[in-house]
Amino acid sequence: MSKAKKVSKSKLWFLVHSWLALPLWLFVFFVCVTGTIATVSQEIVWLANPAVRANAPSANAEMLGYDAILKVVEREHPGAVVQSISRPVKSQFALTVRVGYPDATSASLYVNPYTGHIQGSSSGFNFQQFVRALHGWLLIPFTNGFSLGWYIVAFLGVPMLASLVTGLVVYKRFWRGFMNPRLRLGQGARIFWGDFHRLAGIWSIPFIAIISITSIWFLIQAALSDNQISFSTAGVPPVVAREDIPRVTAGAPPPMISLDRAAQIAQQTFPDLEASFVRLPANAYGHIGVGGRGAYPLLFENLSINPYTGAVEHTRRVSDRSGLEMVTESMRPLHTGDFAGTWLKLVYCLFGLLLSMMVFSGMMIWTKRTFKETVAATRRRAPAVAGKQAPAAMARATAGGRHE
Repeated sequence: MSKAKKVSKSKLWFLVHSWLALPLWLFVFFVCVTGTIATVSQEIVWLANPAVRANAPSANAEMLGYDAILKVVEREHPGAVVQSISRPVKSQFALTVRVGYPDATSASLYVNPYTGHIQGSSSGFNFQQFVRALHGWLLIPFTNGFSLGWYIVAFLGVPMLASLVTGLVVYKRFWRGFMNPRLRLGQGARIFWGDFHRLAGIWSIPFIAIISITSIWFLIQAALSDNQISFSTAGVPPVVAREDIPRVTAGAPPPMISLDRAAQIAQQTFPDLEASFVRLPANAYGHIGVGGRGAYPLLFENLSINPYTGAVEHTRRVSDRSGLEMVTESMRPLHTGDFAGTWLKLVYCLFGLLLSMMVFSGMMIWTKRTFKETVAATRRRAPAVAGKQAPAAMARATAGGRHE
């Protein structure tokens, strides 16, 4: 076999290998697009569903307290057990009241925080949950641990980080792209997509670093959890002492402090805490849980308040966490951008679109180059086949002439 023939076959196998990488490109693009949508999925629901909006009746309207909301739910949904009341980070969203019913079903009620009107409910898998599950674990169910889809998606952080590092090495003096951006139009698709790919990569350096590093951490966290390795310092969940539980007649509810009083106690205990949710006791030994973001916006801080005496019996602040816990719990809000309001979500969405288009541009560059090489290899192979057939045809013709 000649050397040229070996080279031709090697080139052919390389092209087959290149085309087989197309599904991987498409998968990465899919994960980037779904992640971008998931970032603003709550805002998309707000646009599509009026029930989740918090429309104030007037410019100077004040929000109702937790007790007023609780009374409205108990009046309009008799028999329902209120489990929690949460206020979203964005003030334009309605309160979410989680309730359970005697038939073991549950639902989330959307309550206007200014009027107390129950505007709607959700009891199933809504759009926000669907998009986040599709992006985060490909809707592959969790069984005896983390979903296989979680591992697949999280592993993409490894090549993403490697691509970022190698791209910075290959693109010499990349910082010039910040001062002198170049995007050539009218010089062909390959030049345009090449310029766009480099420009998008330069402007997305911090975002790509955040997304890839947090994804790798999610991968490590899943592996540790599935192997029963934990570094939590939370300890055993607290319970109310038996002697603090008041005696009541059968069927009568025990006297408890109000939810507004619990929120007030939390505010007095930690003045920098912005309480965003209250969690009602699940049983007679449960505490009223109050939590929200403090001075460090990436993490939630919680207080467990005795529902009968009002005593703060357990707290979980940022300072109570180890350094490793702070890193771990900071990963999710850093990955999603859901900790500083709508403006940050929009910034994440913008860079998510830029990252998606960068992957698309890379795919376009790769496809065009591979396509051209495939056409060239096919054309080189065609004359070679024709060259083999020509001597055979001449030999047959010569043999035929001798026979005659």
